[in-house]
Amino acid sequence: MNKSLPPQFSIQALKTQARRLRAQLGSKGQAITHSHALELLAHQYGHKNWNTLRAVAEAHPPSRTLSLGDLVRGHYLGQPFQGRVIGVQALTSPDHRRISLQFNEPVDVVTFGSFSNLRQRVSCVIDKSGRSLNKTSDGRPHLLLANVNDDAPISP
Repeated sequence: MNKSLPPQFSIQALKTQARRLRAQLGSKGQAITHSHALELLAHQYGHKNWNTLRAVAEAHPPSRTLSLGDLVRGHYLGQPFQGRVIGVQALTSPDHRRISLQFNEPVDVVTFGSFSNLRQRVSCVIDKSGRSLNKTSDGRPHLLLANVNDDAPISP
């Protein structure tokens, strides 16, 4: 039976765990190679071998965690922004968080040409992918979030 990986486990975290296992066994006189430590780790998590465990870890990347002060970018009501996380609140669902953002530059939330409504601070509930639960009338999330250092494209 396969054990599920804790949500914070990335491939790098698994390799680090294998290095610690190798060092611990080595300190007790049981020298093993790094590849053997990876195989032992895979068996610990209920997988046939390291390649299988690695494939599972790649298919289920760690969920994004946000902290106060994190730099973020994305789209709010279809408008691009960059800003900073100024509030994070855990909710009853482990897959959702309420966040507050301070935009670097005000974002115009009105698409009508004859007037504007600029927002520089917003709060919303997001899922683990960084999308707000609230949607516009055309079904798009109010907020699409990505880390500033994340090169993945954001489509509004």
